[in-house]
Amino acid sequence: MKEEIKRTNHVVLTSHSNQIYKESIPVHWGAKNPKERGPIVATISDKGNRNAIGTHSGSYTVYRALSIATGNFPQDHVADLVNTHATTVIGPHDSWKDPEKLVSIDPWGAQINEHYKDYIDKGIDVRPTIAVTQARLGIMEIKEAIEKGRLPVDGKIVTKEGDIKVTKVAIEPVWYLPGIAKRFNMEEGELRKVLFQETGGMFPELVTRPDLKVLLPPIGSSTAYVFGNPDDLANPDVELTCRVHDECNGSDVFGSDICTCRPYLTHGIEDAARTAQRGGVGLIVYFRKEGRALGEVTKFLVYNARKRQEGGDSASNYFYRTECVAGVEDARFQEFMPDVLNWFGIKKIHNLHSMSNMKYDAIVGSGIEVVNRLSIPKELVPADAQVEIEAKKAAGYFTEEEVMDDKGLDKVQGRELEDGEE
Repeated sequence: MKEEIKRTNHVVLTSHSNQIYKESIPVHWGAKNPKERGPIVATISDKGNRNAIGTHSGSYTVYRALSIATGNFPQDHVADLVNTHATTVIGPHDSWKDPEKLVSIDPWGAQINEHYKDYIDKGIDVRPTIAVTQARLGIMEIKEAIEKGRLPVDGKIVTKEGDIKVTKVAIEPVWYLPGIAKRFNMEEGELRKVLFQETGGMFPELVTRPDLKVLLPPIGSSTAYVFGNPDDLANPDVELTCRVHDECNGSDVFGSDICTCRPYLTHGIEDAARTAQRGGVGLIVYFRKEGRALGEVTKFLVYNARKRQEGGDSASNYFYRTECVAGVEDARFQEFMPDVLNWFGIKKIHNLHSMSNMKYDAIVGSGIEVVNRLSIPKELVPADAQVEIEAKKAAGYFTEEEVMDDKGLDKVQGRELEDGEE
């Protein structure tokens, strides 16, 4: 008797016209109101209603799929969104109605219970792509700033316990592919082809469903922290202090001293809170772009290469070792970054905490005025991070300090590997 062969359910790659569902809800990106724009439906509970490629939760999608595969997650679950609505209503702003201003965020994604209730009542599984809540930040460096008198306790922004009150916004990426292509000055078809090929064919609809114009990519989300009144972000007459920060787990979370990421982040938070205390508003935006979007494994490999190279770790070849390992100095792109600023309706940033010309150029290029640029104070740079900061200054990053010549950069040496390391 032959052993019975178990087969998995047949999977259809959508490549024929009869697989284009009539139930798919049209999306009119950049429409003047949410009803006219239409909801983004990326859930898979009813495939016929889907009008987007990909699904919610970004890079966590695979965890959810594994949980479903092991039977620990109900595949047909529909979220109960009662009492999940935003604690603070953001917008709408004029930028929401401009199909070229916002191409990587669904501007209406925070209030779907209000905007798309009629769809939800019909059983269409529309999910939020933005969540807004309130929180308090308890950070060691902030408590130190209070103790040293740099940041007063006022009870409104900074509590007597030494915490900072914030409005916290989580944003999933929602890419409007025609707008993304235009932002990069390329054809939409070419963009879709490369995205399909270079992700190992993860989303066949990129090349088989040209009618689907929206992609929820499997990448990390971004988080915005607002200090003060979020409505003031859109008022150019109210002082705004802002830091746009790209993820660095080693420094931000664990305090690694090889870079300036955590000191720059906490300094930005402190100044954002201080600005709110004097009647302004502060904003920190945190993007998941670990290791210059090269990933943490690549970053650690580069650390080893820098420390072990002949002559040791020096500012003169800081970028070179990254390029040797990764093939590029920096895989980040900042073209989408200003979208979150435009979502808040920002027109002017009075104090921008950033040395990056890529970030500055992207912000100004999006139509936002920047009054002052602020680099990290010299006293906050860890000893081992002098290699990074001097290399960046020499490479043209913004600074008001003296820039070293090649001989000076050769003398800026990082710490050697610990005993027992090669």
